[in-house]
Amino acid sequence: MEKRSKGVNIKNLNKIYIGADNKEFRAVDNISVDIKPGEFVTLLGPSGCGKTTTLRMVAGFEIPTSGDIYLGGDKINDLPPDKRDSSMVFQTYALFPHYNIFDNVAYGLKLKNLSKAVIKEKVENIIELVGLKGLEYRYPNQLSGGQQQRVALARALVMEPGVLLFDEPLSNLDAKLRVYMRTEIRKIQKKVGITAIYVTHDQSEAMSLSDRIIIMNRGIIEQVGTPKEVYYTPKSEFVADFIGTANFLDGTIKSIDGEKVEIEVYGKIIKINYKGDKKPGDECRVVLRPEAINVGREGLLKGTVTLSTFMGAYQDYVVRMGDKDIIIQDTNPQGKEVFDEGQEVMINFLPDNVHII
Repeated sequence: MEKRSKGVNIKNLNKIYIGADNKEFRAVDNISVDIKPGEFVTLLGPSGCGKTTTLRMVAGFEIPTSGDIYLGGDKINDLPPDKRDSSMVFQTYALFPHYNIFDNVAYGLKLKNLSKAVIKEKVENIIELVGLKGLEYRYPNQLSGGQQQRVALARALVMEPGVLLFDEPLSNLDAKLRVYMRTEIRKIQKKVGITAIYVTHDQSEAMSLSDRIIIMNRGIIEQVGTPKEVYYTPKSEFVADFIGTANFLDGTIKSIDGEKVEIEVYGKIIKINYKGDKKPGDECRVVLRPEAINVGREGLLKGTVTLSTFMGAYQDYVVRMGDKDIIIQDTNPQGKEVFDEGQEVMINFLPDNVHII
């Protein structure tokens, strides 16, 4: 399959709905983002954040209130879905139950009036690519959920679109199959080299699939970055809390020396690395990930264990420190001292593992 990957450029995009009370609801609020050719980008956020509405505007199923969408440099605002160089993989698969797998995949090609020989070659190639060779003449009800999802993916890919759109395609699968299928989707996307925009509310899907993640909240973009960037250097408390688990401590900037900063947290002065625009005297929020914290008899801050649970790969602690509960995942607890509820402990962390927002 030859691929002509295209970039997607979204400029000042808005979608406003008018409610029964004539009040405006901004589902998408003046967002702009550039997606490179061949990039896998995920729109991530809670229900109602605007991610699906954005995807549907790119697909042509929703009309923007204002703003522009470009695909491969061409403005596509006024094009109907079937005239856009894009294909959608739906949450519900949307397979034709009375067609076998070959005919489901071939459906779009037949609408283009291609010859039977060309259709046969393209469909056979794409069915082999998605790992369904030998199942061409089965019907959707004879396939597992994962196999049906592969058919939906093949049907989209066979059209050789400039961009492939995914609307929460794995939400109907069980947990183990979701993990397997997201790996397969990523492998196929890399092999084909197609541009992909993927919508999900599942952070683990976003982290495992994406070159970049666009985190949305209440119609706006909170942050765009690689999985590592949004996890380790979130730009807001919303992002830090939505991606993974985060502890938040209140602190005060005491001094700044280059990229080193001293902050006061619960009466203790802690030196950490910092790149930002805060000044001495400013209040701040310190972000600590559970796996970045160690618990022991020596450390920086004192607390009391209120929960201690063995989870196999890690010992799960909740430590009460002042008015805060600190969640800690002490990895590989075998051979380490394990602390019980009610014990006083010290928590410790490395300067590189602390982030200030």
